[in-house]
Amino acid sequence: MHSYDIKVHPEKDRLPRERQLAWRIAEVAADPVAVEPAVTEMIINRVIDNASVAIASVNRHSVMSARAEALAHQRPGGATVFGCGPDVRVHAEWAAWANGTAVRELDFHDTFLAAEYSHPGDNIPGILAVAQQCQRSGKDLIRGIATGYEIQIDLVRGICLHKHKIDHVAHVGPSVAAGIGALLGLPTETIYQAVQHGLHVTTATRQSRKGEISSWKAYAPSHAGKMAVEAVDRAMLGETSPSPIYEGEDGVIAWMLDGADAHYVVRLPEKGEAKRAILDSYTKEHSAEYQSQALIDLAFRLGEQVGNWDDVKDVLIETSHHTHYVIGTGSNDPQKFDPTASRETLDHSIMYIVAVALQDGVWHHVKSYAPERAAREDTVRLWRKIHTVERPEWTERYHSTDPNVKAFGGRITITFNDGSVLSDELAVANAHPLGATPWTRPDYIKKFRTLTDGILDPKEIERFLDVAQRLPELSAKELYELEISLPDGTLKKNPRTGIFGFGQ
Repeated sequence: MHSYDIKVHPEKDRLPRERQLAWRIAEVAADPVAVEPAVTEMIINRVIDNASVAIASVNRHSVMSARAEALAHQRPGGATVFGCGPDVRVHAEWAAWANGTAVRELDFHDTFLAAEYSHPGDNIPGILAVAQQCQRSGKDLIRGIATGYEIQIDLVRGICLHKHKIDHVAHVGPSVAAGIGALLGLPTETIYQAVQHGLHVTTATRQSRKGEISSWKAYAPSHAGKMAVEAVDRAMLGETSPSPIYEGEDGVIAWMLDGADAHYVVRLPEKGEAKRAILDSYTKEHSAEYQSQALIDLAFRLGEQVGNWDDVKDVLIETSHHTHYVIGTGSNDPQKFDPTASRETLDHSIMYIVAVALQDGVWHHVKSYAPERAAREDTVRLWRKIHTVERPEWTERYHSTDPNVKAFGGRITITFNDGSVLSDELAVANAHPLGATPWTRPDYIKKFRTLTDGILDPKEIERFLDVAQRLPELSAKELYELEISLPDGTLKKNPRTGIFGFGQ
């Protein structure tokens, strides 16, 4: 890996494109280095993971809306839409939109956390859609996905967005553009223009993850993927983009991030170096914000030792800066204690999550968020006794670059009315590569079977798993078989009609 110093350059000291971050990203994407077997295997895992959470959410309202918009843009020879079967094709950018929304809706796919937050599986829908429409093979798709993961994770390691209240999907636009460039074997110049465009049109504030969280939380990454597809298309047609998008005196760093005196270090693979970043990411066993994964596992353990929840006087969660200020009481969001809050808000409330995990000893992607579950009186009483504090040692572990030290957990201390105390800590989730039960292929397959049970025909489950595990061998024609068909009559439609559906 090579470290690049990224600074703002005024126009009078214009930075040559060969020294710009977007150009260096493009060089990595254009490098035809082989994908290592371990990376290929993990990509297969994440394709399965994405499909499982997409099908589990396929009939949720935001997904129905995104699908309705996509189906209004059908195109022979286009890309597929989850749930509609391999014969229904839409324009690639709309497939990226619909499928990306389905993948993100439950907040249940993979994660990588460093200077910034990310769900690198957000790269897959846009890259897959273009692979299908442009008749590329499974091997080409793997190269594109490996690149998308590499670029997003490398940006996440080096450039913090949330400090300036910029949403983390600003790293998705460039990474999907780079992944598509690698997939199609585009020249560095073309990818460079697409990366810049991909960033320029995907910067937005973090209000989508603050306060009363709306369905846009699911749409934000799919919007970035859709914009990236369009950015690559324009670049292929010879159009240029705002430049230098990162380092320019009126660019993203100067006016949205650390300003004119900013200094970032971004590490990218050297020429000829394999793209391995996906191996540093991790998926979720539980459908909730990643910082809650270890705390859910810990709450299961502690909850078994509590007899009467009304005997609990206080529950303290000692954790990292991010957990405290984003999903904890440090956020100062009253909605995080509201039993009528949206699912999107509840899965960003560690207080609610720990209360339910303590009481139930299990976590379910639907039942744990059901309105009747959130409104249960004993849960509400316990929920409002829970608070978080930041502890420097947990923040340091969160930001550590050493994978053996890096952790996203914390300590839970339950104080009872009689003064007795129950306390324990857990650094990483059980499913984490360093956890008690690190996930391998059978776990991803089990997750797919569990989330699609009762939704898909058993034969369709087995067919998809067979195709996904043969990804490196798939021809362009076979790539359409990564689509999944729901039984006739079970795919729901939004009863409302928008602009795109008018007159159809």
